[in-house]
Amino acid sequence: MTVVSDDAPSVVQAYYRVLTGGIENYGDGQELVPLLADDLDFEGPIAGRVVGAALFRQGVQGFIANVSKIDLIQEVNGPDGTAVLYDAHLPKGVVRLAEFFTIIDGVIQRLRLHYDPADYVAKGGG
Repeated sequence: MTVVSDDAPSVVQAYYRVLTGGIENYGDGQELVPLLADDLDFEGPIAGRVVGAALFRQGVQGFIANVSKIDLIQEVNGPDGTAVLYDAHLPKGVVRLAEFFTIIDGVIQRLRLHYDPADYVAKGGG
């Protein structure tokens, strides 16, 4: 399943393939390893700020387990980053999310995730 366009950096395309690949394919997140900087700087409404790809891989597992589909709304690509706005289909409804990626040397160095955490939890995320 392709979420983002062919114009998105290959690392972002691969990231969304993992996110939409289903929990049965996720395992311990090894497919994400080559996509993320070891010292990935992640920030989201529920997790707060997390530094380290290993911690991020553990945290994203819950999202992958609960999302059945992602519908792209808008994508913006620049020389050092990408922004993606999408609707995530969760067990009890749809939640809108925005992700802002900083890409350095072909890997995701920084990721900022924005959404309404109460809506996310109410619709089966968590």
